[in-house]
Amino acid sequence: MRILFIGSVLFSYHTLKKLLELNAEIVGVCTKQASSFNSDFYDLASLSIDNNIPYRYVDDINDTESLTWIEQQKPDIIFCFGWSSLLKNELLSLAPMGVLGYHPTKLPQNRGRHPLIWSLVLGLQSSASTFFFMQEGADDGDILSQKEFLIDEDDDASSLYDKVTKTALSQIELFLPKLQSNNYQRVPQDHTKANYWRKRGAKDGLIDFRMTSKAIYNLVRALTKPYVGTHIIYNEQEFKVWKVAIIPSSNINIEPGKVLSHQSNTFTVKTCDGAIKILEHTLLELPPIGAYL
Repeated sequence: MRILFIGSVLFSYHTLKKLLELNAEIVGVCTKQASSFNSDFYDLASLSIDNNIPYRYVDDINDTESLTWIEQQKPDIIFCFGWSSLLKNELLSLAPMGVLGYHPTKLPQNRGRHPLIWSLVLGLQSSASTFFFMQEGADDGDILSQKEFLIDEDDDASSLYDKVTKTALSQIELFLPKLQSNNYQRVPQDHTKANYWRKRGAKDGLIDFRMTSKAIYNLVRALTKPYVGTHIIYNEQEFKVWKVAIIPSSNINIEPGKVLSHQSNTFTVKTCDGAIKILEHTLLELPPIGAYL
């Protein structure tokens, strides 16, 4: 089974490496040389070179030059794991077996953008790792493999990324032989159960201390490294916040946003229902006790 691989993030690297370890026949790789928006960007060229695989740097995966090059590799199936733009119908119909995509939610639930971030922001306790056959719509094709995973209270963007990757690699071990032997099933999604998550914007990363402590905690852990981080505004400047802890507070007569205390390079701020301790940040000087954020 001849596989053409498309990807440009760290998850792409791990899945391509896994396929090579399983002796899958990779006949070509499409990747990017740089990315201005993927914080987990990964150039697959070196892995391709090390394994003598033809590769191509691509800006528009749907343009004529890319389609021609992909067709020349004569793939039976295309794997697209970690690509931020939609594939158009000409590419989706190029390989006889279609295009296999990936989305780390329990499809048909939670289609759309930034699935790991929104899973943490919303405080989900579980989700799923899903491989599906891509169609022109977003994340709406038949499912090949789906495996649930738990989201722990102390998971953050980095640990959840690792958890999702390990889950996906275990799935590849199981479904690759089925694809190779043409002994697999496609499970249609129930579109009546679908919802779509929107693209995250800069305002979504602003900490508003009128939020609950739990909501702030979830926001910070969702956007921490390898992502862009949450931020606060102090003295009309933006500063990053990478890690916080929830601190119980029974004083209901203090307004949200007031700085309550300092300890070393950390500080505690009142929220609407308690307090948050800012553990990792980029402030050069701590705001004074009694200041408002």
